[in-house]
Parts: sequence; C-alpha cells; structure tokens
Amino acid sequence: MSYRYIIFFSIILGIFIVFDLYIWKGYSKTVQQKRFSIFKWLIPFSSLLFLAGFAINLYRGSNGIYNANPIINIFFGTSLGFFVAKLIAAIFLLTEDIVRISFWIKNLIFKKDKKEKNFASRRNFVRNISLGMASLPILGSIYAVTKGKYNFHIKRLDLSMKRLPASFDGLQVIQFSDFHAGSFDDFESVEYGLSLINKENPDLILFTGDLVNNRAAEMLPYIESMKKLSAKYGKFAVLGNHDYGDYVPFENEAARQANLDYLESIFKEAGFKLLKNESIQINNGQEEIDLIGLENWGEGPFPKYGDIDLASINTPYERFNIVMSHDPDHWENELRMHKKQFDLTLSGHTHGSQIGIEIPGWKWSPVKYRYKRWLGLYEENDQYLFVSKGFGFLGFPGRIGMSPEIIKFKLHANKA
Repeated sequence: MSYRYIIFFSIILGIFIVFDLYIWKGYSKTVQQKRFSIFKWLIPFSSLLFLAGFAINLYRGSNGIYNANPIINIFFGTSLGFFVAKLIAAIFLLTEDIVRISFWIKNLIFKKDKKEKNFASRRNFVRNISLGMASLPILGSIYAVTKGKYNFHIKRLDLSMKRLPASFDGLQVIQFSDFHAGSFDDFESVEYGLSLINKENPDLILFTGDLVNNRAAEMLPYIESMKKLSAKYGKFAVLGNHDYGDYVPFENEAARQANLDYLESIFKEAGFKLLKNESIQINNGQEEIDLIGLENWGEGPFPKYGDIDLASINTPYERFNIVMSHDPDHWENELRMHKKQFDLTLSGHTHGSQIGIEIPGWKWSPVKYRYKRWLGLYEENDQYLFVSKGFGFLGFPGRIGMSPEIIKFKLHANKA
C-alpha cells in the first residue's frame, strides 16, 4: 500500500476516533449502565465495519475486481447506515451541548436562573429523540441493500408530441439505463427485472448508457438475458461515462481500447445496435422518424465525447426525433439550445442518488444540488427531456426511495 493511502486512512481513522469518543461520552451519562455496557461496543464496532467495507471496496475497485459479492455488499451498505445513524446522533448531542454551553456562559455573566439547571432531564429527552431518529438510517440501509435495490417497477408515461407523424401514433418506447452489471449480486433478481420489458410489448427498446462499472467482462452473466429482449423496430444503445473504462487502471491504452471493443461486441451479441454519434431511421412503411445516439457528454470530470452536429448530420430539421444521451447535462448545456429541435431526449446517469423521496407532486434527493435536471420529465419549447433513476446501482449497494425503474413511453401524435 502506498504512503498516500496510509496517510489517508490515518486521517480518516483519527476523525472516527474523535467522532466515536464524543458519542460515547454523550450517551455514557444518559443511557442506563446495563444497556450502555452493550451499546458502548456498538459505537466503535460500527466504525470498524464502515472503514473495513470502504477499504475492501476501494481495493476491489482499484484492482479491477468486477464480480460483486452479496456478503460484502450487505456488509458495506449496512455499515454505511450505522455511520449515518451516528452522524444524526452526534448532531442532536452537539445541538444540546451548544444550548448548554450558552446557558453556562449566560450564568457567568448574569445572575443564575435555577430553571436553567435542569440539564439532565433535557439531555435524556434529546438522547431518546436522537436514538429514535438514528434508528431510521439503520433500518433503511438494511432494506436498501436487501430488497430496495431489486424492487424493479415499470413507470408508464403518455406523451403528446407535436411533430410525431400520425402513422406513429401510439409508439411504445422502453427506456432503461445505468445497468452497472458489476454491482449486481443476485442474478435471478436481475433476470426478473429484465423480463418485465418484454411484457410491455415495446416497439423500441433504448438503453441509455453505463452497461458496466468498468470492465466489459462484468456483462458475461447477463448476455443471454439481454438477448431475450425484443422490440418491433429493434434494440439500441449508447455509452455512458463508466463504459469507457476510465476509472480503473489498464496495462496501457491499447488494453483499455480492447476492453471497449469487447464491450461493443457484447452489445452486438445481445442484439443491441450501439449508436456512437450517429443516427438511424425508424421506418414503419409509411413514414420515418430519427433515432440519434450520442457518446457521453458531461460537465466536470465526465468526458465530452458526444457530438450532436455529427450525430444529426443526416436528420432533417422537420423530422421528429428521439435522442439518447447518457448525461442530462448534455441537454441542459447543448441540446435544448441547438439550432435543431430535439423532440425527446432520454438520459440517466444520476441514479436519483439511489436515496431520496419521489411522491406525486414532489421529489427530493441529494443529487438535485448537483444536477438541475436530475429525475423525471422536463419540457422547454416543445422539447422534452426524461431522466431515469436507472436499473442498477453503484457505490452504495442499495436503493431506498429511488427504486430501480424501466420507463415505458406511449407517444401520441398531437393532431391540434
């Protein structure tokens, strides 16, 4: 292990020790001694679980290990829940300490008020509330890493499109995104999720990027399941930022390119036409619409390989089109302002942060503070963007409040 990793983990370990000592001290005087004799060991043990899980995942990722392990996934995901629980508890204790210190300072300056001396009862109240709140992320993480990440569902949307030809009225389009094959640890659950697609009898199946985490070989267990998917006009896909293999070391650039070539061959074997800055025409025997597939284009650290001018060179201005672009920032920063009109753009990438809330009329997730368009349907000047929360998961091996989804669009020709 290099010195930078040793230094990094030493700093993290020091932070955790201070963090745990603060929580230990905060509860030692408020929790009954019999209970605290058990509770006190849970505090450092949960930190060790989190650090061990983080180190194992870092090691596996840096060494290109792509086959997920269910025990490690549950181990790391649950330990993350314990970490968040302790963070919540610490916030409550810190708030109470700030109040108590402010009273102490006030009593130094002004005459003491006997009513302000009853700190013990208040601290017991804060402790009870904090323990109740802290239990939520623990229970949530257990659900997220066992059931939540495979709670697949179909989201159905009817869209009225001004430029859709009348002969394509009722076109049924399936979108799924962010497969992240290397994260899965239950083949049967994944196969079930994919089986939901054919039950919708789609006309088009569109995959919008991130088939793997890093290496093409992650897909080997799932090729046959992907082959079974069928659609009237075919199956199409684009690449996401993870598909290029930029996040793990390869022997050389040639090896990285070989991995990408292998991934492209897997798309082909699974029956998907991979679109790389190109378009294809969907012909129903009467009229045509354009399907435009872009390579990844993202802000910040994400690559900008997408070229909309190249991809749309053979698409007439007046013809209805569907665009596949993995990162919604592409629509935000280029597509919606382009000289051509792009009727429906399909993206993924955000995962809805895998943790959040989505109820009719309201949605929230931490990822909203990074992406302006992060989940669901957006419209501007008769141009639509849909951002999927994705099919798989990455990093945190679970989902809560942001269940994996498959989108079914039914497009209607607006006759107005």
